[in-house]
Amino acid sequence: GHLYLIMQLVSGGELFDRIVEKGFYTERDASRLIFQVLDAVKYLHDLGIVHRDLKPENLLYYSLDEDSKIMISDFGLSKMEDPGSVLSTACGTPGYVAPEVLAQKPYSKAVDCWSIGVIAYILLCGYPPFYDENDAKLFEQILKAEYEFDSPYWDDISDSAKDFIRHLMEKDPEKRFTCEQALQHPWIAGDTALDKNIHQSVSEQIKKNFAKSKWKQAFNATAVVRHMRKLHFLLTSANWYTCLCKILATQGCCEENVFLDAKLFGSL
Repeated sequence: GHLYLIMQLVSGGELFDRIVEKGFYTERDASRLIFQVLDAVKYLHDLGIVHRDLKPENLLYYSLDEDSKIMISDFGLSKMEDPGSVLSTACGTPGYVAPEVLAQKPYSKAVDCWSIGVIAYILLCGYPPFYDENDAKLFEQILKAEYEFDSPYWDDISDSAKDFIRHLMEKDPEKRFTCEQALQHPWIAGDTALDKNIHQSVSEQIKKNFAKSKWKQAFNATAVVRHMRKLHFLLTSANWYTCLCKILATQGCCEENVFLDAKLFGSL
């Protein structure tokens, strides 16, 4: 027999492209985007699924409509967080991976929250909190979890936004915000996000720092073998199918924001 999968058509384009094309973009716009991401990832976490590769290019607009919702895509590295087991496989995308992954420690769904913090940082300034052409040096920066809100790019960004990011980009995963906690932060749930137009600065930095040749790159495990002592292959086909069935069988308020793309089934 054959297994036929009918996929949603997600035609609205990628997050960065939409921001650059806008003529007006504010901190409040970024807050609304991050709200959607948090809401969808909380839904995944409630199902016991850790995405492990959250990044802007995996956030797609459902349609070309101005008010289109954001969809999370690319579950190629996703994993079920089974009770009693630990996650330990070194995987992710350089620049978005959490410190505990690079430190080769057992980790949890908190790695997704770190990645959302990195995404929020980029959405407010247009450049990443950690950067180096050399992966080993980049990972050293992430392991220290030291980043700055540089002037002049952050001068017009609210203290509330910076506080929100600090809680997500917290080195200690036990102290790091969960999605549920982040959704309750005033920058998301309140009215502390500013309405000042930051489009020019952010779009210029996005075009400068995230040219397609750079930010389209997939994670290459061999590029970090020098930095890691060991690296394992990822999910088995059985686990792919478990993730799929778990999502499809559950009716949740954020289900519509989870886009199951073809990459999820690459090894079936």
